[in-house]
Amino acid sequence: MSAIEHNQSSAIATSSEPSRAETKPEQATPVSFPCRFCGATVRHTFIDLGMSPLCESYLRVQQLNEMEPFYPLHVFVCENCFLVQLQEYVSVESIFGEYAYFSSYSESWLAHAKTYTERMIKRFALGPRSQVVELASNDGYLLQYFVLAGIPSLGIEPAANVAAAAVTKGVPTLVKFFNRQSAEELATQGMKADLLLGNNVLAQVPDLNSFVAGMKILLKPNGVITMEFPHLVKLMEEGQFDTIYHEHFSYFSLFSVEKIFSAHGLMLFDVEELPTHGGSLRIYACHAEDRTKDLSPGMFSVRAAEEAAGLSNLESYSSFAERAKETKCALLEFLIRACRNGKQVVGYGAHGKGNTLLNYCGIRSDLLAYTVDRNPYKQGKFLPGSQIPIFEPERIRETKPDYVLILPWNLKDEIMQQLAYIREWNGQFIVPIPEVQLYE
Repeated sequence: MSAIEHNQSSAIATSSEPSRAETKPEQATPVSFPCRFCGATVRHTFIDLGMSPLCESYLRVQQLNEMEPFYPLHVFVCENCFLVQLQEYVSVESIFGEYAYFSSYSESWLAHAKTYTERMIKRFALGPRSQVVELASNDGYLLQYFVLAGIPSLGIEPAANVAAAAVTKGVPTLVKFFNRQSAEELATQGMKADLLLGNNVLAQVPDLNSFVAGMKILLKPNGVITMEFPHLVKLMEEGQFDTIYHEHFSYFSLFSVEKIFSAHGLMLFDVEELPTHGGSLRIYACHAEDRTKDLSPGMFSVRAAEEAAGLSNLESYSSFAERAKETKCALLEFLIRACRNGKQVVGYGAHGKGNTLLNYCGIRSDLLAYTVDRNPYKQGKFLPGSQIPIFEPERIRETKPDYVLILPWNLKDEIMQQLAYIREWNGQFIVPIPEVQLYE
């Protein structure tokens, strides 16, 4: 029996009453390793999603009969600092040397980036003499707006293929990984940032201490850091287990991030709750010795919400796995019923979220005929693990499926608007998270 088959059968056989092991987090697994932040021994399971391939390792047709590497998707929580984390099974160089994700293919994400740019320029009085630096700047989706505003900008992006796309937008981009060493090199060359930002990059950093130490080095004395990342509270409350994949090494609360930044001489002075990615935080940080920044009311409210959610209590992390199993069972039941009734179900999106969902549930092309994606880089290839073919979005209009499963559910409104035409043949949308729902 394969790992995926084992996961599927165990989920279906799960009783409605959680086992003693599931309800008592003190029951540690045989696996243990040092926490990537505090170094304490990590041994408590947050969720075990079985074995899964790298979510961005798309297959060409000639690779379909070759063996794919699968790695444990087993997430733990540190009982000392409460950082939720995944072991590093593959180097970041292997994952991000060439990357298949281009941020500019989402209209709503571009709008988010443009709004952010306008707000930061106004709030921090950024102008032609300021310096903006973005870490993991991808294809220039955000910095292009600073460039248009005449503000000197620099992107630091490890994936050469997406960095090249940024350069075509007029965004100066360094192709390298950011850490303490690269920050020291840039600082020696006179590069210091008034605004240092990173969107959805903190989770993708295995060496957190080197990364955060590098930010302090690169930040001007009165400069500001902003970072955005999915909020652990939302992930837990809404069962967003598909946010977990090997490219995401850590999952953050404000509680854990404050500890990490403080350890490197940085102070969080403001935080905003955002709707992006199913619920994110945007934190604002400065040098601990910078007395020009006042602590915002938002810091107190988010801290209180996390305290109410029990994030400083190990036992609060124990129920998440059971919710993922329930979602898995409900989705499989729907797809199997649709298959038996002769209905065709296809997917929209070839993103990391979808690949975690499909592989955890053991879904293949017999239940999901194909998926589509706007990114030409992915079209004509196959999803990792499930080997479901990826087509251009127009394929949906041509084949007129009964259901479209929206894999990047955080973009469901944008996608439903793009595919509104499926209602011409009474097609319906399926959204799997936080629970399986149908939309006409």
